[in-house]
Amino acid sequence: MLRISWPLHIVKRVAALVAVLAVLGVAVPLTYDWLDERRSRCADGVEKRDVEGHPGRHECVGVTDGSHVFAPHLRGVTERIKTENDQVARGDDPYVSVAYMTTFTLTESDSNSDESVRHELEGAYLAQRRHNDGDLRGSPKIRLLIANTGSESGHWREVTDRLAARTGAPDRLVAVTGLGPSTAENLRALRALERRRIAMVGSTMSATDIRDIDGFVRVAPTNADEARAAAAFLRREKYRTAVVVQDIARTNHYANTLGPAFEKAFPDREAGFRIVADEELTFDSSARTGWENELRHMTGQLCQQKPRLIFFAGRGRHLTHFLDALANRTCTDQEFRVITGDDTTNLTARELERAYRTKVEVLYTGLAHPDMWEGSEAGKRAVSAATARKFREGGELDRWFPRDSRDDGQAIMAHDAVLTAAQGVAMAARWGGDVTGESVGRMFHKMHLEQRVPGGSGFLSFLNNGNPRNKAVPILRLTEKKRAEFVEVSAPHGAPPGGGDPGVRRGGD
Repeated sequence: MLRISWPLHIVKRVAALVAVLAVLGVAVPLTYDWLDERRSRCADGVEKRDVEGHPGRHECVGVTDGSHVFAPHLRGVTERIKTENDQVARGDDPYVSVAYMTTFTLTESDSNSDESVRHELEGAYLAQRRHNDGDLRGSPKIRLLIANTGSESGHWREVTDRLAARTGAPDRLVAVTGLGPSTAENLRALRALERRRIAMVGSTMSATDIRDIDGFVRVAPTNADEARAAAAFLRREKYRTAVVVQDIARTNHYANTLGPAFEKAFPDREAGFRIVADEELTFDSSARTGWENELRHMTGQLCQQKPRLIFFAGRGRHLTHFLDALANRTCTDQEFRVITGDDTTNLTARELERAYRTKVEVLYTGLAHPDMWEGSEAGKRAVSAATARKFREGGELDRWFPRDSRDDGQAIMAHDAVLTAAQGVAMAARWGGDVTGESVGRMFHKMHLEQRVPGGSGFLSFLNNGNPRNKAVPILRLTEKKRAEFVEVSAPHGAPPGGGDPGVRRGGD
């Protein structure tokens, strides 16, 4: 047998080459993975992801303490939150974390606007400051985390997983607030947080069928309550005939519960209040094309039926198209008044101006308004005076964010949601010892009498199903001034509960 003998120096070189190739075989893939991870990472806890339904577009989703800014227009409030969080973490006082979760990277597919989510974050920051070192000082202190679920909450699963991972030290997350509009994705996020036993407070979520979730309450009235409040107002104004324009998109929980609630609340045969449509006036906003034509075709039916009032059960961004169609009706001598729900608050100033130019009067049930306290006697009884001043001229928000309006009520609702969570934290610390998501969630149902939350949208206590009790509902009107004009305060039972300002100081032992 022929044997080949290589010199020793060649053998050593071959062995070294084999070793190098083996190392490269492992190192190159690892380096590629590391570079790929670096490219996809926006910040600690925040990753770059594809925008659902928008090929080629990307967004940063995840959870931050303010170290990452999800959108340029959020920089001012995000930096303030980061400063407050750092002071809490450096201090000697005990603290827990509360997250504010919604879509902060918006596309044209979202019902919210940049202005509305910025106002929400500003209100959340105000509640954090009031609890940590302000007039409602409590213990333990609050670190406010910012959680972005992406456009249409397309990445809710990843974000709820990240939030659940922060329930232990050092974050000690106990509650998630905000939670976005009433959509199927956000309802799935609620269920995921429920399984993790994290307390939840919805700020603007109003669909009536979202209820009976462990650890969940909301500070917004339900659509059923908004419809009852609207009906009570319309009866006082003697509007006796109405039709309902209904969005039938299956995933739109907001619209699907708003229209039927009004159809149930408004009619009263003995008093002469009735729905006059011969057939349903519906459109499907989930259709990629055609829903605008459906709205345009309705105007002929409306001209024939001549209702004094049109109740629009759909999102604000669809309302503007309906008003355009109504402005071009053939029966120009017929006047219509439109009333709708709180999603109108998500319209931008430009969209509000466009709606006003149609010359169709639009009223809507808002979630909150800074004039509620000063605008009526019912409002004075229903809203905390100390809180109301925070949102008016010269208040904290006016000083911190002077170029932002508070008329859309979004800052007030977010403030009330975070303040509810903070009060739950303080009550759990005093009464239950350990502050956990589960113990904070139990406190929500003990917020009665002197323990009511002194909210800017009304004093807050909660039913066992998570809904607010007879919540104050402002009736608002769109005006040419690009702002919501306060009309009056209504409520599901006709008038909101009174009782004055309890002036409770929560928390700090």
